[in-house]
Amino acid sequence: MNRILVADDHPLFRAALRQAAAAAVPDADVSDAADLASLLAALSDAPDTDLVLLDLRMPGSRGLSGLAALRGQYPGVAVLVVSAHDEPSVVRRVLAHGAAGFIPKSADPATIAEAVRNVLDHGHWLPAELARAVAALPADAHDTALATRLSRLTEQQFRVLSMLAEGLLNKQIADRLSVQERTVKAHVTAIFEKLEVRNRTQAGVLLRSLDLGGMEP
Repeated sequence: MNRILVADDHPLFRAALRQAAAAAVPDADVSDAADLASLLAALSDAPDTDLVLLDLRMPGSRGLSGLAALRGQYPGVAVLVVSAHDEPSVVRRVLAHGAAGFIPKSADPATIAEAVRNVLDHGHWLPAELARAVAALPADAHDTALATRLSRLTEQQFRVLSMLAEGLLNKQIADRLSVQERTVKAHVTAIFEKLEVRNRTQAGVLLRSLDLGGMEP
């Protein structure tokens, strides 16, 4: 039995995605999450999940950061990104960070169901017009290299990185995570090494590069 997880913070759209996924795979176990923390917790409870339908913007995630966290921690789980940001340049970045496909939020239920079936059966899916537009873009190795570096982080290190990007000090991060400050220092050292950066500023800039300009508030 396939296990599918829908992650979107809008209840009505989340329900529509659940319905389309259930129609695509009638015997699937379909569940949902409204934010990144709930999504990662659900995957921790069910790491054998086959597919996540992921909104690019929800609490705890903005731009590509949620996708990067998910792919880094659960590389065996296929991800179909669902977003209103369907510009070819955005879709190319989504694919570079490990998504198996992209569904525009304007897609009808039949198209969503087709995407779900194709990813489960064949491993990838894009609308034909978007696939042609993405293929026509010039090559850009930046996001592929960035995705590789981010995939080296543990879940806790990704949390620490997010707080570094907010400008929090080690003691503030330790308080927020309920850990010792020396533990945070160890994470920070590991983050710098894995991301190939020298300081907190460079680490924060790297994470913020996952943002997508003009993303809906």
